[in-house]
Amino acid sequence: MNAIIVSALMGVIMMFSSWIFNNARLQKIIALFGLLFLVVANLAQSNGVYTFEIDSKGMLAYTSLGLYFNTILFVLTLIYVWINGEEIEKIGNHSADFYALFFFILCGVSVLTSFNNLLMLFIGIEILSIPLYILTGSDKKNLTSNEASLKYFLMGSFSTGILLLGITFIYGATGGFHLEPPIINPKTGLTNEHFLLSAGLILIFVAMNFKVSAAPFHFWTPDVYDGAPTVFTSFMATIVKVAGFVAYIKIFDAEAIALGFAWRLLLGFVIIATLLVGNITAVFQRSVKRMLAYSSIAQAGFMLFALYGTSSFNNEGLILYAVAYSVATIGLFAVLIKMKDYSFESFNGLAKKEPLLAFVTTVFLFSLAGIPLTAGFFAKYYMLNALLLGGAGLWLLIIAILFAAVSISYYFKLVQAMYFISGEPALGEIKKSYIHKLVLLAVIIIVLGVFPSLLINYLYY
Repeated sequence: MNAIIVSALMGVIMMFSSWIFNNARLQKIIALFGLLFLVVANLAQSNGVYTFEIDSKGMLAYTSLGLYFNTILFVLTLIYVWINGEEIEKIGNHSADFYALFFFILCGVSVLTSFNNLLMLFIGIEILSIPLYILTGSDKKNLTSNEASLKYFLMGSFSTGILLLGITFIYGATGGFHLEPPIINPKTGLTNEHFLLSAGLILIFVAMNFKVSAAPFHFWTPDVYDGAPTVFTSFMATIVKVAGFVAYIKIFDAEAIALGFAWRLLLGFVIIATLLVGNITAVFQRSVKRMLAYSSIAQAGFMLFALYGTSSFNNEGLILYAVAYSVATIGLFAVLIKMKDYSFESFNGLAKKEPLLAFVTTVFLFSLAGIPLTAGFFAKYYMLNALLLGGAGLWLLIIAILFAAVSISYYFKLVQAMYFISGEPALGEIKKSYIHKLVLLAVIIIVLGVFPSLLINYLYY
């Protein structure tokens, strides 16, 4: 409850600061201190200190895993704002309004990591989604941004309708909204009200696939990610996506048994489709930004492995994957923001002009590709272990490894442009301090690639 209250209050404070303090730098500092306070408030609750203790009537259930994910996502947001604050200021005259939207999104994130009731799931998704529609269309003079915002709003509304219909079916089957393991009839092996409950879960399954951009419900993702201001695409593709996966897993850890054997078939189909669409389409992209959009779809396919089984590798793998993927993606988009052009050719010769920038970009790409000595390698390793221990079968493991190999081709296309193709990179003005911030992200990726236990062990404290 600490995180929900603090994030909501900070959102309101940032709204007022947009006209009280007409200074973008000061507004950024207030936002950073607000995020730091949010991290401290969440850590306090993790240690049993409730600054705000409210009886939620069982609609919220706080677990060590949920609170840990809160901390991770808040810290990632803090890093994101610290790096991209100046770019956020360039989008509009009132950057504090954007920071307010970030805090409201984090309020939705806090609900999604702690809900114990399907109504709270709906509320959390709406609190998170509505600010995203605004951020996507925040570049008002850009028609592409406006189009992306409209598409996102329409597709988001459509998926929310499917989610609500699924919740309605579950209420009809169980008479309640709480997440409780279904009652199995020992004679038939089926749950009570099996058809209605299963239909509701399948509809929620479809809606959550929309939210995390898993195929075949991914069609909005490339256009929205490409059309939104690049600085906001970074936030949408990382913090927001991870929060969606936490909610996704929370639902089906409790309810997947009601679908029986069909659950593995549905999940297997979605995983293969997501890996296929994301990786194969990314290979043919000529825009780095659009390639990263399809790459995020492919990464979602790997994150779906956490839905198999209940081994410790599921939670550990998702935590490590969330951090490795988010840090690398935030770093790559931070580099992309400084480019005048988003084509691969714009990176030609970058290693000669800015060797340190080219190096950190390579580290980010290696991590996304799962190359050893980066956090992305162990993230994929843990996910593949979760897949095997969940009983998915060797065939799905082989498919996952093959698509991971395919992903190397389009990530290395960018490395090739930076190091092996001569030319003048289309690099805009970039400060040394900005590059040093990216170096810190690269260090985090390498350290976690060597010592992943630094992150995972905190789950059990």
